[in-house]
Amino acid sequence: MYRPGRHFLQIPGPTNVPDRILRAIDRPTIDHRGPEFAELGKACLEGMKTVYQTRNPVLIYPASGTGGWDAALTNTLSPDDKVLAFDTGQFAALWAKAARNLGLNVDFVESDWRAGIDIGKLGERLGGDRNHEIKAVLVVHSETSTGVANDIPAVRRAIDDAKHPALLMVDTVSSLAAMDYRHDEWGVDVAIGGSQKGLMLPPGLGFNAVSQKALAASKTAKMPRSFFRWDDMLEQNANGFFPYTPATNLLFGLRESLEMLAEEGLPNVFCRHQRFAEATRRAVATWGLEIVPLDAARCSSALTAVLVPDAR
Repeated sequence: MYRPGRHFLQIPGPTNVPDRILRAIDRPTIDHRGPEFAELGKACLEGMKTVYQTRNPVLIYPASGTGGWDAALTNTLSPDDKVLAFDTGQFAALWAKAARNLGLNVDFVESDWRAGIDIGKLGERLGGDRNHEIKAVLVVHSETSTGVANDIPAVRRAIDDAKHPALLMVDTVSSLAAMDYRHDEWGVDVAIGGSQKGLMLPPGLGFNAVSQKALAASKTAKMPRSFFRWDDMLEQNANGFFPYTPATNLLFGLRESLEMLAEEGLPNVFCRHQRFAEATRRAVATWGLEIVPLDAARCSSALTAVLVPDAR
């Protein structure tokens, strides 16, 4: 069927790719073992540290965010380890399902998807875990399906207040480069990301930002892993390379994306998203739809809201 004009994607993600990034991707593939590629690899690996606001490694996989989930879980945990997850939306539920599929024991705290993590319940679960059976807490920073944003610093404080050694894992697929995210400052151990939203790229790249605590856990973790193995990646990344064939042309696009974000400045990027979010909320209010209030104690940002009909 003939469709005049240019296709404009109007879904939560993947998002539309700017022409500048499309032009960067549309170039001949280079030798991924040559010096030119090493420069590209180093630029992308270092640039992603800036976006994640971390001094620790960020790993880049030819995968989706779902691959990033697998990488985070298999590199740090052992079979039948217990993880704590909260049902704040579709992707929190899918991440919990992925953990079960890998043979992990998931304590899944259900909710109605209309709010973020109940920090009180988190504290209760951790405080009652006297034998420290919970090895990781899984949190989605911004839920694509609902718009709910979780307060990651509050989650970190709850873990610390309980004096619990569990790893904190955060899904940043829809928040990275769109909302403020501070990996080191907020004490996150593994952050999972994808290329297809705030980074303005097509789908195809998955990310793990890792802490030193997570790297230490990977040395004793017993989950089977090969493709997502951190130590193999880090060994090659030191020189700008990868242990297998990388998504070279997407890396061309990622380098361009990182340059665009640097030119605008991350604080300005976040403010732009704030303006768009507020414009959306005001428009929705005129349509007579309910905007679910954000609880400041449970949600980290007023950038997003769950929009539901009054009749629900």
